[in-house]
Amino acid sequence: MKEKWRLLKTENNTASTNMAIDRAVIVANSKGMVSPTVRFYNWEPPAISIGYFQSLEDEVDLDVCRQLGVDYVRRMTGGGAVFHDKELTYSIVVPESHSQIPKNIIESYGRICRAVMKGLKQLGIESKYVPINDIITDGKKISGNAQTRKTKTVLQHGTILMDVDVDKMFSLLKVPNEKIKDKLIADVKQRVTSIKHVLGEEICFKDVAEAMKTGFEEEFNVELIEDILTEEEIELSRKFEKECFGAKDWNHKR
Repeated sequence: MKEKWRLLKTENNTASTNMAIDRAVIVANSKGMVSPTVRFYNWEPPAISIGYFQSLEDEVDLDVCRQLGVDYVRRMTGGGAVFHDKELTYSIVVPESHSQIPKNIIESYGRICRAVMKGLKQLGIESKYVPINDIITDGKKISGNAQTRKTKTVLQHGTILMDVDVDKMFSLLKVPNEKIKDKLIADVKQRVTSIKHVLGEEICFKDVAEAMKTGFEEEFNVELIEDILTEEEIELSRKFEKECFGAKDWNHKR
């Protein structure tokens, strides 16, 4: 009999709420309160997330964010600044000790990314894993991923680009040398793609989520049962949002 994991679909949350939910699920899972959890979500309004070690002021033009109504947040995970707009974001939370998760970090990245690749295949998109944390199709990046391990629990989250607006993204990010900005934009347009660009049509969030559900079920040989956050997780996420992800001290701390 297949193991049952939990599936959460939490659409249209702010950046700080999204990151607070991820952390709440880690805590709940580490205490044995919930089963391994896969979550699909998006960002409302659009947002920039920066890596844990980055400086918000150095990376993001906060004035342009305010003008365009774009949110921002510091992640728990490392990596670079990411513009979240037309995408499906997934997170997976599993105990480190779980037999499905390799102990080796690179191998665990690859295993989880294979679930995303199987989801893309459901949509008719062949893709390839490029260590440590990218998924590419036709030589272009369609998914970026990041992982952290806390309290003996693995969290990996990543983006599946449904569409991409590189010009808007660069208007929000600070570029060290304005003279090379146009070249950087051209380079990124050559290196990044989306479901819409590959298939030539828009696929809605619901359909991408259904494809990803199948991908995760196939890769991990589990059944994903749709559920909602527990009361404890909701309380925790509110606490984490207030004290951390929605707080100036956290987001501006470097």
